[in-house]
Parts: sequence; C-alpha cells; structure tokens
Amino acid sequence: MILGIIADQVIGDPHFAPHPVRAIGRLISFLDGKLLGVRPDDAQRDPAKERWRGFVCWMIVIIVTVSISASLLIVAYTINIYAGIAVESVMVAYTLAARSLFRESMAVYKKLSGHDIAGAREALSMIVGRDSAELDEEDIVKAAVETVAENTSDGVIAPLLYDAICPVLGMFYKAVNTMDSMIGYRNDRYENFGRFAAKSDDVINFVPARLSAAFMTVGCAIASFFSKRFDVHDAYRIYKRDRKNHLSPNSAMTESVCAGSLGLKLGGTHTYGGVTVEKPSIGDEKKRADKDCIKDANTLMFMTEAVACLMLVVIMLTICMLIR
Repeated sequence: MILGIIADQVIGDPHFAPHPVRAIGRLISFLDGKLLGVRPDDAQRDPAKERWRGFVCWMIVIIVTVSISASLLIVAYTINIYAGIAVESVMVAYTLAARSLFRESMAVYKKLSGHDIAGAREALSMIVGRDSAELDEEDIVKAAVETVAENTSDGVIAPLLYDAICPVLGMFYKAVNTMDSMIGYRNDRYENFGRFAAKSDDVINFVPARLSAAFMTVGCAIASFFSKRFDVHDAYRIYKRDRKNHLSPNSAMTESVCAGSLGLKLGGTHTYGGVTVEKPSIGDEKKRADKDCIKDANTLMFMTEAVACLMLVVIMLTICMLIR
C-alpha cells in the first residue's frame, strides 16, 4: 500500500503506459453500445429491459475486472513474494488519483495565474461535467475546488480503504466508480440503463465518504496550525449542517468539510450538457473564491490522504501484533 501511494505521488497516471481504468472504460463503452445502442424512438423503449441490461453490463464489467486482477495477483505470488508485492503496489498506484487530480486542477490554477480565462475554462472542462463555457473566474475556482473535494473521497480515500483490504477490491471499486461516472447519469439515455451502476456506487462509497470527511477534518486541523487559510471549527460546523446538501448521499461529505475550511459557498444550481440541475448550496460565503483556493483544496486532499494512510498503517500493525 505504501509503495503504491509513493508511486502515485511520484508518477501519477502515466499517459504513455496502459492503464486498467482506461481499459475498463473501453469495455463499458463497448457494452453500452451493444446492450443499449441507440434509442431514438421513446415509444419503443422498455424501462424494465433497459434496467436489466444495465445490470448485465455491471456484472460483466465486474467479473472481467476482478477475474483479471485476481489472476495477475495469484500468478505473481506463485512466482515469489517480491513479484506479488510489486504487482500489488502497481495495482494500488493505478487505483489512486491524487497526483492526477492535483496535476489537472493545478492546470486550471496556472491558467488563472496567467489571466487566461478561456484556457482555465478549457482546463476545467477536463475534470468537471458541468458546462464551463460561461463561467467567470470565481465560478471556475469553485468548480475546481468542488472537484478536488469530492474526488478526495472518490479518487483517493475510498480506493485506498479498499486497497488496504486487498488491491483486487481496489480494482473492483474503480470498476464500479468508472461505471457510475460513465453511465450513472439521470438523463434520457441512462436514466434506466445506468441506475444500477449509480446505486451500487452510492452503496460502496457510503462508509468511505464519511471516513473521508473525518480524515479531512483532522487534516484541516493540522493544516490550520501552519496557515490561517484553514478553519477547522467552520469545517466541522458546515459538515454537520450541510453534509446532506447534495443529490448524491455521499458527495457533500467532503465538499462540506472543504467549503467550511476555506470559507466558501459551493454547490448550487449548475448546467450539465445544456440541462440546468438544481442543487442546494454548501457552506457560507465568508470570502471571495480566489485562485489560491485551488491550492488550498489540494493541500486538504494530501493532508487527508496522509491522515488516512497513517490510520491504516496503525490498524494494520496492530492487527499483525495481535495475530502474532
């Protein structure tokens, strides 16, 4: 686990190398085309059949992902323990997205630092689903902060928790999470086909999201010793008040801690693919969202990961000593 975290921090997701999540994405796209295809005539659509096909898609992706991951791990440990450790470390690194999230969000920061609003909008569009063409600088910053905060749970802590049990579970988590991000939308195409993918993602993220909020609060407390830009009192206060202010049962957990810590008002109504989606707001607007808030959100992300890693190591060592 530690080797995987270090590899993610140093390398991130290498674009020059094959990545299992991209392979999972291609499999999902293939099954989407085969099982759902094109449905131009609403009169011919069968919601029950689409939900069933969505479940079949989910099962195929999970079976393929878990089977290949487990087989690779078994073969590696059959060779020797060092090969097994190497494969486990690579799996952990592939499931984590801390370095990539930092890199992509800081690309927005760099564009804003150069007063390139158009470039910042384009960089933002790489990491958010909302329409970014009309966003001003403050909205761009808030969108980037929201993405970092939400993905601290989805892309860092949740996979890390599953990796701590077994990297195959980490790959299982990434498969479920990738399906949710690709077909788990409440729109005309995926309302039924992607329902199981969306619900399963809610289930497997339920506990990790709440643990992530706790880890982030501790991380905020540590960061507040070094910078006045972080407020642990408001982080906890806004978490208690706004942790359920989201369409997802999990997304507002870390977003509320981050919003309170940085004194920002996040969430609210946004446009996705030309469709306006009304969502409640999170946090109080105690200050204007400036570009440095993106750096602050990343600091919280890394502090959260450090706290989670430390807690997991202590738990693992305790278990080992009890077993012995």
